Amino acid sequence: MSELHDEVSELERQSATAARLFDIRRIIGGLFTLYGVIVTVAGLTASDADLRKAQGVNINLWTGLGMLALGVFFLAWLALRPAAAEPDGRPDGQDDGRGGTAG
Repeated sequence: MSELHDEVSELERQSATAARLFDIRRIIGGLFTLYGVIVTVAGLTASDADLRKAQGVNINLWTGLGMLALGVFFLAWLALRPAAAEPDGRPDGQDDGRGGTAG
């Protein structure tokens, strides 16, 4: 029985690790940060012709900075409030199959 319990505990730890690895905040934050850097660099290197097309607004620079801020926000949120696995393996509020809710 103890062997089975140890195996289940190990699988729960692996599952929690995988959940943290594929947290949607990490994916969104990483992509917005990466694309924000690319678009900001494009905005910093914009030519006068590019600025005339956008009626004098360096849209790439402003959009890139906005994307960068959003990406950093998601990554900071992930760092400050990491995902914690539920002890029973179910997310909060999910039906437990007995007519009640888990939690």
